[in-house]
Formats: sequence, C-alpha cells, structure tokens
Amino acid sequence: MTGAISPWHLLIVVLIFLLFFGSKRMPDAARSLGRSMRIFKTEVSQMQNEGKTGEATPEAQAQPVQPPAQLPPAQPAPQPAPQPNDQQKA
Repeated sequence: MTGAISPWHLLIVVLIFLLFFGSKRMPDAARSLGRSMRIFKTEVSQMQNEGKTGEATPEAQAQPVQPPAQLPPAQPAPQPAPQPNDQQKA
C-alpha cells in the first residue's frame, strides 16, 4: 500500500489535532471551517454565474471602481548646508 491513506493515518491525524487544539475548541474550529467552506462555495458559484451570463451581479455594479490615487511628482531632497570645517579643508 504505497501512497494510500489508511484508517490508522486518519486516527493519528485526529489525535494530533486533539492534542494541539483540545476537545473544547474542536467544535468551534469545525463550525468555522464549515462557514468558510460555505462562503467559498457561494463565491465560486457566483463567479461561475458571472462568467456564463457575462454580466456582473448587482452587488458588483453598485460599487463604483475608483482610479488609483494620483501622487505628486517626486522632488529632489535639499542639499545640506556646507559646514565651516569643510570650507577650511578645501
């Protein structure tokens, strides 16, 4: 059995998760993972629907796209004033 996942491997992984997170936090972690997967699934289906119809959803149309902010042109840094010691050495 090269490359196959056996039930023993899954049991070891579950035990490691229990050691790291504890039995109290596991239901919350599973609930959060389920919510994240549900959100991901709806986003993917929305993207697929947009690709099929060629139109954006009303939510995407409601938000205007703003151009990037214009920055002023860069100005050179002022030169430091010469020190009296520099003039004596020159």
